[in-house]
Amino acid sequence: MPGTPALTEATYYILLSLFRPRHGYGIMQQTEEMSGGRVKLAAGTLYGALNTLCDKGWIILKTADDESRRKEYQLTEKGKEILINEIRRLKELAQNGERILGEEL
Repeated sequence: MPGTPALTEATYYILLSLFRPRHGYGIMQQTEEMSGGRVKLAAGTLYGALNTLCDKGWIILKTADDESRRKEYQLTEKGKEILINEIRRLKELAQNGERILGEEL
């Protein structure tokens, strides 16, 4: 989507981890694993981001059964589109860097 601002690293990993529905703790674990331990989401940061992403329509809160307190979140089509555009943007950045720096990498 042209005009969509670049995602923060935390937002990128949250969206990527929600390619399959997950609950909050699962998102934290997946993010840490995918980033090789570099990105660690605190609960407050994560749930604030999840609320914002829900408000934007990039993710949805799946209907939880009444017996479970765990809430599962899932990527929407709009969120998937945002994520794909971010991956394209990141690829362009890397390709331009490789083209300019060449053998120095």
